[in-house]
Amino acid sequence: MRIGKPRLSAIRIAEMNLGFFGLQFSFGLQQANMGPIYSYLGADEATMPLLWLAGPVTGLIVQPIIGALSDRTNTRFGRRTPYFLIGAVLCSLGLLAMPFSPALWVAASLLWILDAANNVTMEPYRAYVSDRLDESQRAAGFLTQSAFTGLAQTLSYLAPSLLVWGGISADLIDANGIPEITRIAFVIGAVLSISTILWSVVRVPELPLDAAEAAAMAARPLSARAAIADLVDAVRDMPIAMRQLALAMLFQWFAMFAYWQFIAFAIARSMFDTGDASSAAFRQATLIAGQAGALYNFIAFVTAFAMVPIARRLGAKPVHAVAMLLSGVAMLVLPWADGRVALFLPMIGIGIGWASLMGNPYIMLSGAIPPERTGIYMGIFNMFIVVPMMIETLVMPLIYRPLLGGDPRHVLVLAGGMMLCAAVATLRVKAGRPAVSV
Repeated sequence: MRIGKPRLSAIRIAEMNLGFFGLQFSFGLQQANMGPIYSYLGADEATMPLLWLAGPVTGLIVQPIIGALSDRTNTRFGRRTPYFLIGAVLCSLGLLAMPFSPALWVAASLLWILDAANNVTMEPYRAYVSDRLDESQRAAGFLTQSAFTGLAQTLSYLAPSLLVWGGISADLIDANGIPEITRIAFVIGAVLSISTILWSVVRVPELPLDAAEAAAMAARPLSARAAIADLVDAVRDMPIAMRQLALAMLFQWFAMFAYWQFIAFAIARSMFDTGDASSAAFRQATLIAGQAGALYNFIAFVTAFAMVPIARRLGAKPVHAVAMLLSGVAMLVLPWADGRVALFLPMIGIGIGWASLMGNPYIMLSGAIPPERTGIYMGIFNMFIVVPMMIETLVMPLIYRPLLGGDPRHVLVLAGGMMLCAAVATLRVKAGRPAVSV
């Protein structure tokens, strides 16, 4: 593998991660709006998590295979670039169609397409950052990526409220009950998805393979069968630090998925005492949930930059453990938030946790995996995200009414407890401190 990769300026590191802004704007739109969209189209609250199954299932199938394929790809555009360009185009098309869904099954089907497209893009993009940067700059690269996640999701969560503040009525809805502000926000997301990816690949193209790398690639031809064989070998040879991270990832991603699904419903209960998705009060709760999401993502945007020198000094593991602790405490107090101030204060803890979630586990991982297998291990690592999501989608309908009383606020309490478990599990990971430089 190439030694002594050229160091990039802070501006170039930002530009190479700009495509992640568009990708995460798309994810933010899904997180903030899919629950309400499903409710507008008639979904039941208890079984609604099953409609979110598209994300974890497609991630489980697509990302490891795409990661393995990208490790074996060598084109004039690069190893990773073809994958996230194709994914960005498909993502834009899915975003354009989603808010025009005439029925529940259409929205659920489009989410499968949208999530598949996002998954085609995600891990090759993470591998591209790891490929392009010298080890000493990877922490800055991944935490910049985390910062763009926070900024993109701040704006995606806030987009409907900005449109309302600009004069568009929140109660202007189509025949299916989907607000006009939601449709406009998704169109904006479609434009950003493709344009930001294009900017990144043009401004910071991938490094060409050297002669030895190209020869090794030619000796390992690209095929689905070879990619699956690589996947099996990689799972067998998985580094111990990566295995230990699996438990922490289980707790934290179960918690986050449950939070995204039920926060709007919890706010509707605690602030408006309603569970009626067709009511004006529920639409207001959805807007407030978006504003709260924008706040925690803005905090994540700011915090991600602050974490760079802290991670350099202390290491990613303790920083991540503290962030999970703060996020857990925040989720535990949310059910008692009956006003905006009480709701927005816990967003500080959730924002710190989200910033760490999107950066520090990848710093811990990048120092533990062989560089030539970055794509496949990034894809496998995503399984540690999507498997907890799958568990949550299958378990929540079974426990929502019998154990949680049919109250979305109790889901947040469960999520908070999961985050505290994630903090403990993170401290048990035996991973050395990575070399970090800003």
